[in-house]
Amino acid sequence: MNLKQFRLGEALVTVGAALLIVSLVKPWYETPIGMLDAWDTFGPAVVLLLATLCAALAMVVSAVTERSTALPVSTAVWCVLVGLIGVIAAVVRVVERPEHASSLCAGPWLALAGAIAVLAGAWLTLRDERPSLYEPAAPEPRPRP
Repeated sequence: MNLKQFRLGEALVTVGAALLIVSLVKPWYETPIGMLDAWDTFGPAVVLLLATLCAALAMVVSAVTERSTALPVSTAVWCVLVGLIGVIAAVVRVVERPEHASSLCAGPWLALAGAIAVLAGAWLTLRDERPSLYEPAAPEPRPRP
């Protein structure tokens, strides 16, 4: 494990993944028959949010465990794409009211915040250059004639 390479983007993605996990267990909608969570109203948008969660976790794990930059950068690229799709899915879940729901609860808002954090963190990771594992070489200057 190399936590020296853990940057602001990966930290933001970690927070987004945590928000997505918490949103899956919180109530999403209030209906006349009671509260509904993400699993009660399971659909394509929830699947896309789960894909965003998996991409975020893959990005964080690859950033912590890999020594080279190839895998963390490629997972960050995919995480931007999947994060954008996750934001769209979260917006759909905030706007729609399944099964005659009368109001929104905390779940969709947490999922939206988590998806935005994953997208922003992945974007920041691509913009930021990875710190080096090794000290830069400092050769002695050649003597002048």
